[in-house]
Amino acid sequence: MAYEIIWLPKAEERFDEIIYYLQENSSEKVVINFISKTNKKLFEIKLSPTMFSRSDKMGVYEALITKHNLLLYRVEGNRIELLTFFDTRQNPNKKSQ
Repeated sequence: MAYEIIWLPKAEERFDEIIYYLQENSSEKVVINFISKTNKKLFEIKLSPTMFSRSDKMGVYEALITKHNLLLYRVEGNRIELLTFFDTRQNPNKKSQ
């Protein structure tokens, strides 16, 4: 089955915030590395969306991008909806917000 990746507004917003933070506080190499890791993970998700662990929330999967960034997504038919990026240093209860 061919899956289509859909970026929901919250995922786009959080991704942009992470990129902005990295641009302000790290090197260009770190920014490029984060984007590359994200693209690689999206490719893996597109190939096999259920290969990553499920979160406590029904139907939501978690894919670790870096040690500090977790991508939350769900599969709806032939669509993969990117919900948000979560900073792993936060309280885990905030993932569902």
